[in-house]
Amino acid sequence: MRLANLDGRAVLVVRDEGGADVAVDVHKASDGRFGPELAPVYAAWPAFRDWATSAADQLSAAGSAPVDAEPIDPERLGAPSPEPRQIVAIGLNYTEHAAESGFEAPDGLPPVFPKFVSSLSGPVTTVTLPEGGNTDWEVELVAVIGTQTTGVTEDEAWDHIAGVTLGQDLSERVSQLAGPVPQFGLGKSFPGFTPTGPWLVTVDELADRDDVKLTAQLDDEVVQDGTTAKLIVPVARLVAELSKVITLYPGDLLFTGTPEGVGLGRKPPKYIQPGQVLVSRAEGIGELRQTFVADSAQNATTEGSAS
Repeated sequence: MRLANLDGRAVLVVRDEGGADVAVDVHKASDGRFGPELAPVYAAWPAFRDWATSAADQLSAAGSAPVDAEPIDPERLGAPSPEPRQIVAIGLNYTEHAAESGFEAPDGLPPVFPKFVSSLSGPVTTVTLPEGGNTDWEVELVAVIGTQTTGVTEDEAWDHIAGVTLGQDLSERVSQLAGPVPQFGLGKSFPGFTPTGPWLVTVDELADRDDVKLTAQLDDEVVQDGTTAKLIVPVARLVAELSKVITLYPGDLLFTGTPEGVGLGRKPPKYIQPGQVLVSRAEGIGELRQTFVADSAQNATTEGSAS
């Protein structure tokens, strides 16, 4: 099953007879039982999952999408879980990324930090680069929580995950690393710094839920190329370890870490510039596309100085 946010409404993503992705409105298709927004869908996830699986089977048996299914314009898609109570992010969860960042790979649970909800966006966006900052890329698999989760075991963890999506943990390195101690949460939570999407995918749709290929391409250069098979702490164990301390709620997002290839780790470091386009991809899920622009206040200052 693929679940998306189209103009703020929950939709199932299915393929029409021509193989194109189209949207089936959940509220209409369920006769008002689920939706119309995404938050109520996650709040009723077990029941919704059962209904959606049955609905998908019926669509497959019919051999075509409903007549009122809509074509999907990626620019109309919002975050697959637009109202999480928490966005929890994991740092240094790949050995090579830890090394390029100047750290040893963690022995236990890697660093945990928040990304604030105000930074959340959908898959196709324009992002303003903070003035005086060095904005970096970090492609990540994101787990979306499906049921309230406290004190679960690693074997139980996947049963509490609604599905996965793709995310970019965009990071402004100047404020993130400013002393006396780093400000990870703030440096990673500027407006638009948490794009996610294009939709949630249940893990039965994936060839291997623990081996998802991730890439990031900045203009014409592939800057990251990794797989979640190399996570130091895999997704299920992350959920289990986190649930020993915090409660995870339906719709919460868990950014699981980024593979090597970030700008900070290059010699010399490389950061995103105005006008550049970052395309992130996850095998079996889809892609994100961010276009970056300079801060308008910074432009005005520069133009005023020049005149």
